[in-house]
Amino acid sequence: MTKTARAKLNTVIIHVVLILLSATMLIPFIWMFLTAFKTQTEAASINPFIIVPSVWQLGNFITVISKYNFPILYINTLLLIFFRVLCAVLTATMAGYAFARLEFKGRDAAFGIILIQMMIPAQLFIIPQYIMVSNLHATNTIFALVFPGLVTAFGTFLLRQAYMSLPKDLEEAARLDGCNIGQTFLKIMAPLTKSGMVALGIFTAVFAFKDLMWPMIVCTDLEHSTLSSGLARMQGQYGNNYPQLMAASLLACIPMIIIYLIFQKQFIEGIATSGGKL
Repeated sequence: MTKTARAKLNTVIIHVVLILLSATMLIPFIWMFLTAFKTQTEAASINPFIIVPSVWQLGNFITVISKYNFPILYINTLLLIFFRVLCAVLTATMAGYAFARLEFKGRDAAFGIILIQMMIPAQLFIIPQYIMVSNLHATNTIFALVFPGLVTAFGTFLLRQAYMSLPKDLEEAARLDGCNIGQTFLKIMAPLTKSGMVALGIFTAVFAFKDLMWPMIVCTDLEHSTLSSGLARMQGQYGNNYPQLMAASLLACIPMIIIYLIFQKQFIEGIATSGGKL
């Protein structure tokens, strides 16, 4: 076998393996999609040959939307994502620039505290955060959902690394042109870290969308819940209506699918730039 034929064979094998792995990852989503259109009897059947529903049922979606008020869950989730991304990017951008470029007393000690916070499980902060929100009489509000994401230690670290990668000659040139610290930050440094901001926004949006424990604790009213906590409340104590649960799960995937389709290019660039995983 020649080298060219061997290279082509290796390419074919690699592509076949990747296609099989991709198909394996799609199986749960296909099962969710098909179950959403089944009846409860078909979904609970142990017959392995009942894969496609005999009659495609739309009643599961109608019941879920009307019973669990999905439009409100959509609005709450989108507001949660928007405000957490906005707060995270704003605070992390300014804090990252300060820790990377400015000289002030206690800078290294303060940044060390931020690193320590990243090492502590987030669950340990739930009780003090809930006490703070409760004392502010802000439970069952959008502010309560956004509260843990007002500042982000991970975002501060990520943006600090982005600012540290920029050459100091840029600041010196801006200083010679008469720019103060604020002008240097806004006009020179911040635009150059746009990829880092995009990566932070992507991570923050995904983490906010997946957040389950905090919304369930701080928002006991379904009218102020998010999609994740709403899905969790659909699970019964003694049994589950799997077609309705899968229909709700399929509806819950729509916001992130739309966001990904709109910001697909920025999504890929942000992940590639940060080198992280979701």
